[in-house]
Order: sequence, then C-alpha cells, then structure tokens
Amino acid sequence: MTALTLSTAAAPGLRADAIVIGVAKGAEGPVVAPGAEAVDNAYDGRLAGVLDTLGATGAEGEVTKLPAPSGFKAPLVVAVGLGAEPEKDAGYGAEALRKAAGVAARALAGTRKAAFALPVGDAGDVGAIGEGVLLGAYSFDTYKENGKDAKGKSKAPLAEAALLGARPRDKEHKAAVARATAVSEELNRARDLINMPPNDLDPEAFAAIAQAAAKEHGIKVQVLDVKALEKGGYGGILGVGAGSAAGPRLVKLSYTSAKAAKHLAFVGKGITYDSGGISLKPAGHNETMKCDMSGAAAVFAAVVAAARLGLEVNVTGWLALAENMPSGSATRPGDVLRMYSGKTVEVLNTDAEGRLVLADALWAASEEKPDAIVDVATLTGAMMLALGSRTFGIMANDDAFRSALHEAAEEVGEPAWPMPLPEHLRKGMDSPTADIANMGERMGGGLVAGLFLREFVGEGITWAHLDIAGPAFNEGGPFGYTPKGGTGTAVRTLVRLAELTAAGDLG
Repeated sequence: MTALTLSTAAAPGLRADAIVIGVAKGAEGPVVAPGAEAVDNAYDGRLAGVLDTLGATGAEGEVTKLPAPSGFKAPLVVAVGLGAEPEKDAGYGAEALRKAAGVAARALAGTRKAAFALPVGDAGDVGAIGEGVLLGAYSFDTYKENGKDAKGKSKAPLAEAALLGARPRDKEHKAAVARATAVSEELNRARDLINMPPNDLDPEAFAAIAQAAAKEHGIKVQVLDVKALEKGGYGGILGVGAGSAAGPRLVKLSYTSAKAAKHLAFVGKGITYDSGGISLKPAGHNETMKCDMSGAAAVFAAVVAAARLGLEVNVTGWLALAENMPSGSATRPGDVLRMYSGKTVEVLNTDAEGRLVLADALWAASEEKPDAIVDVATLTGAMMLALGSRTFGIMANDDAFRSALHEAAEEVGEPAWPMPLPEHLRKGMDSPTADIANMGERMGGGLVAGLFLREFVGEGITWAHLDIAGPAFNEGGPFGYTPKGGTGTAVRTLVRLAELTAAGDLG
C-alpha cells in the first residue's frame, strides 16, 4: 500500500517522480490553488496561462501533465482539478481535496514517489488528502499475471506520497495521517474482499479471514458454523445457505474499550454469491453478485478500524455469511422458516434472501442490548432505482439517529439520503401461513425491506438500516478516489459514527 509521509521540503528540491498541484475552475479560466506557489513562481507566475493553453479548466477530476520547470528535481508536474474556486477564505473542503488526491494517485500508478502540493489549511485537510491518496491508489491485481495489463505495463500503485505543507512534528497532523492510514487500509481490505471471486471467498473463507484479522488486532471473535447455527435455531441464515455446498456462518467480532460508555452493534449482509436461489436471477443480473457481501465487508472493516484507532466505544460486528444457490436442498418459494427470534417467515421469493440472514443477526445483536444497531446491506434493486448508483439510503426507527447518520455520511464524503418507513406498506407482508412474508408490495420495495428488518430489532433499541445496493460496486469507470469494482462504501460512515459516539456527540 502507498506510504504517506509529511514533508516540509520545498517542491523544487524534492526528489520525486512528480509534483501534484491543484487547479480550480475560476470565472475567467483555471486558477492555481494554494500550495503550488513554488511551482507557479518557477513559471514566472504564468502557470495558469500555460494550463489554459493546454486546455485545462480546473474541473473536478481533470488531470493535466506538463514538464516540470527548470531547476526542479522532479521531472513532471501533475495538475489536478479541484472544481469550482471557493469563495474568499472559504477553503476547498475535505471532499474536494480527497477527490483530487485520489484522481492524481490513480493517474500516477506505476510511479515510485510523488509530492502532493495541494491546499493545506489544517489537520483535516491533511487527513483528507492522505485518505484520497490511499483510496485513489488502490488496485486489485491479485488474479492478473505479474500484476501487469495486456500491454505489459505495471499496475503497481503509487509507492510513496509526500504531503507538502503538512507539519511532521505537529501532533494533529500526525494523528490525521495515522487515522487516514488506518481507515483507508481497512476500507481497501473491504474492497479486496468484495472483488474476490466467489470460488475463493465462500462463508468459511470469509470467516477465516475475519478470525485472522481479529487475532492481529486484539478483537474477540466467535464463529458459528452449521452445527452451531442449527443448535441455536438460526433458521434465516440456514434457510438461505441450504442450497449451497458451502455452509453458512455467523461471525461475531467484539472490540471493547476499558473507557467505553456506549456500545454500538454493526450487522452486515454477507451473501458471498447470490444466484437468487430457486427464484433464479435472469441472465445479465448475476455476473457481479460476488459483491452481495459488501455489507459484511464494510462492518468487518469498520470494527477493525475502530480497534486500530483505539476508539473509546465498544463495537460489535455481526457478519451474516451465506451463499444463495439453487439445488435439491435449497429453500423453495412457499417454504416457512422459523427465525432465531422465534418468528416464522413465509419465503415468497428466495432472491429476497438478504433480509433473512440479517433478521437472525439483528435479533442476536439485539440480545446484547446495545445503545444502537446499524445494519448494512446491498439489499434491494429498488433502492438503486430510487437513488441511483452512487447514493445509499438510510432508514431508521428514530428520526434523530437517521439524521445523525446522514450527517456523518455526508461529512466523510459518502453520499446518502434519508428514506421513510411508511406504516401502510407493512400490511403487504401479512402472510396467511406465517407471522410475516419476506415480500410485500412491489412499489417501494426498498422501504418494504426496511420494514421487514425492523420486525427483528429488539424493543426499545435504536436502529438504522443502510441500503448500499447502488454504490457498493462500481460497474463503470473509476472516478475521484473510487475504483472500478468494490468500493467499500459505508466503512467511513460507520467509523465516523463510532468516533462521534466515543466523543459523546450522539447523546
């Protein structure tokens, strides 16, 4: 992974392969952003004009490369767009810096060292740039021969990034880099898991990876295998995994702090491959279904990040892992499952399986009476229709908690939107055979799924549901610090929630 360093060196004398500067979109053309003064001076103050001649505008995501001026030890200048020039004294904002750093880091793949001379006002800016670099430099080349593309070009990520304008001896700046490193490394671990092919990442393999990480970071771990799930009566998880040769698992990760006053529970949907089961997905809808464990990957990464940061809050992660396959032993439409809570569910559609594994894990989490539960899942295509491919939906049984999660998501740069839980939709899940059906009205399907999950949250417990079906897996081209493939969305929101809870800012 890319190494981050803080440097007070001047850009001209720094030995590097490239100098990264920021360019904003001004009213009359590109504007060189603060942090690049030394580079601009070397162009006799005419760098903006040179960039304008080269067609640069400063638009977000834009990259312009030009030879470094005479006297610089780095041979290349990389100008990256920051978007619209901010109002006077307003600053560029953490997300603009994060995106610009990510774009530049990706553009410098195969490079040994780059110096980032982007605007730095405070420790928050340092952390944002560091996070952008580490997330933008991500690549998944495990299954490519020699880590090279078809043309034989190296795909290795940028090896080292020196952040100019930051202060190596400043405690806040050092802490910002340490936080960016921990969060980004764990988020990238989640991306790796999401990108792994399902023949290598079944529930047992996922559980083993979680066990190894827990041991490394002092996290208590418990894994329930098929026998333990049968003994415990986890009918939802067992029912979803019944058609697969790879048995399901429920993994519990417990991070505790001696100074904690609050306890959070995170629950993640971990369908390592989703064929739809007997309600088989049509052709064209199953090629990326290895990503249906993105919620569990996010929860896993968030718990480990909390441990690495030493947050003063107890965090328990529940990974509900199963493979949804069709076979002679698979759950059928019309079957009734008895869930861990004791409720019965009539399965009308085996492709609505995520809510079944989450229901068992939510009830298990509720038994510990945490202060709040957040579940994360690639749950419904309906949420993608509602919010698109870059925004996740937030539902909750408490309006204030839903608002707090929304604010946390926006703060860390993860687009989200609050969604309702309309009571009139609950009736559509009434079943003549069981306590509830796993399907309801077609319209508002994402909200129906949220209402189903609410049935399995313990009484009096604050709960929220993040439907990350849209942004969890990027099937298009990379943008900002987001790669093609697994994105690791929701990791940073969960970590921020844990930080706010530890600080006592959520009541």
